Amino acid sequence: MTGSTSGMGAAAAVALAAAGAHVVVSGRRAELGNAVVDRIREKGGQAEFIAADVTVEDDVARLVGTTVERHGRLDIAFNNAGGGGAFGPLDRVPAEAFAAVLAVNLVGTYHSLKHEIAAMRATGGGSIINNASTAGVQGTAFGLGAYTAAKHGVVGLTRATALEAGPAGIRVNALITGPVDTEDFRQRVGGQPGALERAGAATALGRIATEEEVAHAVVFLGSDAASFVTGSLFGLEGGMTAGVTAGTMGRPGGGQGGPGGQGGPGAQGGQGGQGGQGQGRPGAN
Repeated sequence: MTGSTSGMGAAAAVALAAAGAHVVVSGRRAELGNAVVDRIREKGGQAEFIAADVTVEDDVARLVGTTVERHGRLDIAFNNAGGGGAFGPLDRVPAEAFAAVLAVNLVGTYHSLKHEIAAMRATGGGSIINNASTAGVQGTAFGLGAYTAAKHGVVGLTRATALEAGPAGIRVNALITGPVDTEDFRQRVGGQPGALERAGAATALGRIATEEEVAHAVVFLGSDAASFVTGSLFGLEGGMTAGVTAGTMGRPGGGQGGPGGQGGPGAQGGQGGQGGQGQGRPGAN
């Protein structure tokens, strides 16, 4: 589980462990990763932490290889590492910043899929869930061109690999997450009066999602209950992509949720909620 040291990734790790999985928590922040492992073990679950940076293919190969070596197989993978950082109109975004966003979100997902699929082919199948966010299916007016391009790429990879790997019994799906109430999201919007309310108003349900709601979806897509689900874009955005809600009428960027939280330049901290996707600290994970 990449990007599982905090936020949605950590919640999904706890939920999968509660469902009986032996969970391998992964990210760059060992202290936070081991804290997630402790939470799982305190509840009677099985977990361990393996440090990995998804932008480094050797790290991902080691993560998947060690998991299979220790446990015999890989059944479920949640590719949650991601982040932003190239903010502003595209004509003002430095090439290096643009490339960094693609590296953590798109190339990191490619690295993960490449090694996860190989491991699952060898043992007869499995389920892979990618976190794509609403930026994977629509544009934004918040100066997030690089992030939007990367997440559209994740959607494309999801569909392509679902078709390629399906005959091997491997299912690949993407979560289309909107604003999620994570600690990272609250830190990013905490100083903006009414920001949480505005993010909620962008959804048809009038609120943002909880980490647990995302975790439940990961557990479902990883389970046999979703055995005929592949290549899908699983919406967890409260209706944001259905159209413009009454709460956002007349507001610039209506339907996008306002600046939100996910990671940071090169961040892999587990995606902390994409309300309009302002993504966080350098080197998060």
